[in-house]
Amino acid sequence: MMIKKIQWMALVVTVLPFCLFSGISFSKEQSEKPVLTTELSAKAAMAAIKQCESDGFKVSVAIVDNAGLLKVQLKADGAGPHTLDSSRRKAYTANSLRGPTQRYAELIVKSPDLHSLARMNEHILLLGGGFPIKMGGEIVGGIGVGGAPGIKFDEVCAREALKVLQAEELFE
Repeated sequence: MMIKKIQWMALVVTVLPFCLFSGISFSKEQSEKPVLTTELSAKAAMAAIKQCESDGFKVSVAIVDNAGLLKVQLKADGAGPHTLDSSRRKAYTANSLRGPTQRYAELIVKSPDLHSLARMNEHILLLGGGFPIKMGGEIVGGIGVGGAPGIKFDEVCAREALKVLQAEELFE
């Protein structure tokens, strides 16, 4: 009887951990999931600020994560206060809609039935200067630049950030 109890306890001790932790996976695939780190986001945002400054523009840059939550936001010295809101909303829009904000701005002009897209929620801004950030085959966030005199200038600066992030699409 004592031997059976010992055998049973050995079985429980051996098998129990597998039962308890069977829902946890430590696969190589999960460990290689792309992560948009705060440190890399800050470097990318600074690269966008510097590009715009070298072009003579004072802007704000925002980077959001895949949930649309703000990761990093920088405002260049002398940039207008409105640039903070526009950069954040462009980053949110690019991430949420999974495409460049200018694409959607042009789309609603061509298709009036899509005008409600611009009013979907208070975070959406259909104005050029925002791009999704794609890494490892998936969109991990968005970047928005606001404050340059024209969307083409905002986009040039945002592309500099995408280069720092080594994003898969540079939208050139």
